[in-house]
Amino acid sequence: MVGPPGPEGPAGPEGAKGSVGTTGAPGAGISGQVGAQGPAGPIGSQGAVGATGRAGEIARGAPGAAGGVGPAGPQGASGASGELGASTVGSGGSVGPAGPAGARGITGDTGAQGPTLVGPSGPTGRTGAAGAQGATGDTGAQGSTTAGVTGPPGPAGEPGQQGGVGQTGPQGPAGVISKWTLYRDFQFDPNQSEFRASETNKLSQIATYLKANPSLNVGIDGSMEPRNQDLTDHRVKTVRDALINAGVPKSRIQTGAFDDSKRTRDGRVGILIRTAS
Repeated sequence: MVGPPGPEGPAGPEGAKGSVGTTGAPGAGISGQVGAQGPAGPIGSQGAVGATGRAGEIARGAPGAAGGVGPAGPQGASGASGELGASTVGSGGSVGPAGPAGARGITGDTGAQGPTLVGPSGPTGRTGAAGAQGATGDTGAQGSTTAGVTGPPGPAGEPGQQGGVGQTGPQGPAGVISKWTLYRDFQFDPNQSEFRASETNKLSQIATYLKANPSLNVGIDGSMEPRNQDLTDHRVKTVRDALINAGVPKSRIQTGAFDDSKRTRDGRVGILIRTAS
């Protein structure tokens, strides 16, 4: 790291001011002559001629007229009639030879040739080389000097090291739920003590919540279905066993009737929470 700068020393005494020199005559600004323009480069060679397009299709002429049908051959002699048997058809006579084939018709004229396609244009020839650059003109005399511009600012110093992260403060105390408070409830079908399929996802919600809040206990309230105590007991046991299987410790589960008439609803078992005493 670079150390801090030392204290600034005292300024020395100001020297005597020298006499002002005479002002020189202003310089003449003369522009150099423009160099002659270089000759144009030679024209590039012509590109190769493109390939000839394919020939047009040859149209086939109409077929010539069909030749005449040859004369029919003579009919063979009829076979002798067999002796008429009893209920038997006699065999047929032999077929006579076929007559000679007629002469073949003349070939039709060839159709006119289709139009020829013109091939694509060849590629453009390359650009000729650039001409030589003209000579540079003479530099004019320098004019009067002007004050220089301010230089760029110096680079910024390196940043200091970041301070360490402060220590995490102590966790605040957990909130207190002093009385039993309804958190969830389970709905059962009439006269049934098994879970509805739509209610089973509540088990993992309750187990996850109690795991995140170890200061809470859970109460399973059977007073929400007061008309059939035997059915209520079965439902409470179903909920308790399911919560234990979901990971809730037995020591954090209480069961019973918590005697709050506002929570009485037919067909339900309530899940209440309270801070452990």
